[in-house]
Amino acid sequence: MRAERSRSAVVHRGGDFAPNTRLILLSTFAIAIGAISTAGAMFLLSAIRFFTNLFFFQTFSLVARSPAENHLGAWVILVPAIGGLIVGLMARFGSEKIRGHGIPEAIEAILFGKSRMSPKVAILKPLSSGIVIGSGGPFGAEGPIIMTGGAAASMLAQAFHLTAAERKALLVAGACAGMTAVFGTPLAAILLAVELLLFELRPRSLLPVALSCAVAGFLRPLWAGAGPLFPGATPPATWTALVSCCVAGLASGVVSAAMTLLLYRIEDLFGRLPVHWMWWPALGGLVVGIGGLIAPRALGVGYDVIGDLLANHLVASAVLALLVVKLVIWAVALGSGTSGGVLAPLLMMGAGLGSLLSRWLPGGSPELWALVCMAAILGGTMRAPLTAVVFAFGLTHDSNAFLPTILACAVAYGFTVIVMPRSILTEKIARRGRHVFREYGVDVLERHSVEEVMTRTVIEVPATLCVADVHTRFFGAGQRHRAYPLTTEGRLVGMVDRPTIVALGPESAAQPIGRVLETGASPEFALPTETCRSIAHRLAALGRERLPVVDDPAELRLVGIVSRSDLLKPMRAQHEEESVRERILHLGRRATGDG
Repeated sequence: MRAERSRSAVVHRGGDFAPNTRLILLSTFAIAIGAISTAGAMFLLSAIRFFTNLFFFQTFSLVARSPAENHLGAWVILVPAIGGLIVGLMARFGSEKIRGHGIPEAIEAILFGKSRMSPKVAILKPLSSGIVIGSGGPFGAEGPIIMTGGAAASMLAQAFHLTAAERKALLVAGACAGMTAVFGTPLAAILLAVELLLFELRPRSLLPVALSCAVAGFLRPLWAGAGPLFPGATPPATWTALVSCCVAGLASGVVSAAMTLLLYRIEDLFGRLPVHWMWWPALGGLVVGIGGLIAPRALGVGYDVIGDLLANHLVASAVLALLVVKLVIWAVALGSGTSGGVLAPLLMMGAGLGSLLSRWLPGGSPELWALVCMAAILGGTMRAPLTAVVFAFGLTHDSNAFLPTILACAVAYGFTVIVMPRSILTEKIARRGRHVFREYGVDVLERHSVEEVMTRTVIEVPATLCVADVHTRFFGAGQRHRAYPLTTEGRLVGMVDRPTIVALGPESAAQPIGRVLETGASPEFALPTETCRSIAHRLAALGRERLPVVDDPAELRLVGIVSRSDLLKPMRAQHEEESVRERILHLGRRATGDG
């Protein structure tokens, strides 16, 4: 087995990616998960329609109706409170993990929970979200379906012998397939995985996600119709839109930061209430009900409102009222710990901001600025600019808005990166005492091989020496290393350290060390062509500080030794690249003493 593993390292050294013989298995699972997540999305959206009709119209129906069409009058204030109370009870006596908007919980399960989710979450999350949104909660269905699809995929993975990394790939595949099933944006869902959920970019994770999203994309028209969710075609922007895009992006970045700050300030206020958190969603629901009385169209998912904003069908006063009410009730409801997604509210508030700014921004139509700000708010708040750009295009298929959207999203993203330490998603995880670092690149240890860092001059322990001589010469007062390679005529036999010598006892003092330690098992070793990263993993798994290096798995001829300190050598070069500032090109003539 060791020889096979070492030979695979040689192959890895010569290829672009690490070898993965389980890609076909993971891909098969991903195809099934795409179908399961699509069914989950159908169930969730049906549940939202069912509870909307039940709460606001007192009928048992799956017909799509807006909560704004209700005739409850002032009684509408109690509807979201009742929904919040039900969900608070479900969280208290079912699973607390159904609280929140889904994506932070998925990230936490991936990074800190070995991608394990419980069956309770898969069942209670869509049900609780259907109740909250159906009772007027100002949320979208995407966050809950991301959590639901991820939970379903995680349970499927847990039923088979898979590693935590493989479970992660399938969990993210399920989550992103769910997003595809809701919005019909498979490419944006894949980018969401790359920017927010995977924390890596490898074939073993990207391929299952892409397959799962593709399956969900093909199945979605069977129940939701084909084509974009908000079809539109804006006129091409003029060159003056360059400045307007920067202004729109900056305004979106400011609003993104303000929304995040407001949300967590409200969450802190709920935390100070002298009542159990089970009651918080009901209290937040009262605020949602009041907001629904003031601006009925702020209730629920609001896809119809987003469509009107993108088509410029609302007057400025109505947009302003809707924007303010939506922001307040969204922040209060989410801060209360209820269940619901953030994407749809962000889309609505971004489109509303663009609609308001379109009165003063030259270079494009009002429809363009609504779309641009919608994407920029999403990219700035979630710190996922690529997802936001492609998401906006997937929702509208408006190619003329592509370039302005890129610029505005980049500006909004840059602003929030500078002024905010964490995004709206990672702040929630950080408040639980867990830091999420979202920068990643090619591991410096992956770029260097063992032969570049290993020590070539090695002190060997001859296998013919007796135990007593080994103890005196290598582990006495002049001991230089913690462990030494044991060799017979230059061929590796194993490693020997002080605890091993001490454990042998005085009865073995006169016997050759090679005979005493002979086990018949192949020794652990490294090859010169292996990456430093693979050796670091092996040292950690074996609990060792060094490995002997041989030139061939069959011959086992010792050529060096690699230690943990050797693996730090590439890190020094990286530190220099990141921290040392130098001027390479000197412009102008340097002053001399020639006069």
